[in-house]
Amino acid sequence: MQRMPTLFLSHGAPNVALYDLPARRFFDGLAASLPKPRAVVVASAHYAASVPAVTASTQPQTIHDFGGFEAELYAMRYTAPGDPEVAARALELIKSELGMQGIADHSWGFDHGAWSPLMRIYPKADVPLVVLSLKPDGDARWHYQLGRALRALRDEGVLVIGSGSMTHNLGRLQAPMTFDAEAPWVTAFMQWVQDKLTHGDAEGLCDYRSGAPHARDCHPSEEHFMPLFVALGAAGDDWRASNIHHSTTYGTLSMDAWRFD
Repeated sequence: MQRMPTLFLSHGAPNVALYDLPARRFFDGLAASLPKPRAVVVASAHYAASVPAVTASTQPQTIHDFGGFEAELYAMRYTAPGDPEVAARALELIKSELGMQGIADHSWGFDHGAWSPLMRIYPKADVPLVVLSLKPDGDARWHYQLGRALRALRDEGVLVIGSGSMTHNLGRLQAPMTFDAEAPWVTAFMQWVQDKLTHGDAEGLCDYRSGAPHARDCHPSEEHFMPLFVALGAAGDDWRASNIHHSTTYGTLSMDAWRFD
C-alpha cells in the first residue's frame, strides 16, 4: 500500500465553498495530486475534548457550527460514510503511544472544519471520514505528540489532515471576503512559519507562541493553529514540507496549505 502524505489545510470561513476563490479552486484540484486514500482522519479546530475523541458512527451528521452566513450553507450535507474501524485503530494507536484512553464518539459529526474542505476535495463523498478532536488546553507539543501517535496510519492508506487556519483573528477581518491584500503582520508570521517548516525545525515551531512575530495577533486563541502540529507529528521522522497553496481572504485570514512527505 502506498504511503500517504499528511496535510495541513486552512479551511477558512465556511462560505469559501460558495465563491470562486483561489482557495476553493485549490481544494477542487487537490485530490488529483494525492494517492486515493482508504479513509481520511481530520483533526479539526472545531472539535474539542478533554481526551482524544474520534467520530465512530457509520454515518455521522453534518454539523452547521456557525451563524450569520448565507442560507445555502445550512442546506449543505456531506454524506461521506464514517469508518468505525479506522476510528478504533486511531484510538488503539493513541493508547499504545500516549498511554491515553480515548473516546469513540457516536454523537459528534462532521463539523465545518471537516466538511467544508472535504466536500470540495472529495465531492462524491466516496472516501470515509473520521474527525479527531483537539485538546482545549493542549499546547503545540501535546498536539505534535498526538499526531506522532497516528503516524502508522500513513502506511495503512489513511490520509491524516489537520484542518485549521494559518492565521485566525476574527476581530481583525477586513471586508469583503475577496479582499486579498495581506496585512503585514500576517505576512511576517507566515514567513516565520515557512522558515521553520522548510528547515525541518519542528522544535522551534512548537515555540511559536514566544518566537514568532505577531503570534498573538495571528492567533488570539490557539485552536486553529494546533491542527498543523497534528499533521506534522503524523508525518513521522525526516519529513519534507511543501507549501502547496497560498492565498488570503478578508485581508487577514490565511488560506495556506502544507503537505508533509
